[in-house]
Amino acid sequence: MRVSVPDTSHHDEKGKGYPMKVELEADKCVASGQCVVAAMEVFDQDDDGIAILLTEEVGDDRLGDVEEAVAVCPAAAIRLVRP
Repeated sequence: MRVSVPDTSHHDEKGKGYPMKVELEADKCVASGQCVVAAMEVFDQDDDGIAILLTEEVGDDRLGDVEEAVAVCPAAAIRLVRP
């Protein structure tokens, strides 16, 4: 299931994409695993099911998956920010 997310406009004035920083508040994580399903190259889970970041920066190639992970996280523990 794909979830619609708003355009975060991650391009500079020339239209070139730049990396976005992923922030995860692991203490808020409820171990649902939805972030891993949405963006398995960016998120994983520890032995207790708590989300962990595999990378803190994402480019255009993974941005849509991370935006979906942000949208489906039941604990609102994930956000994208400009570095």
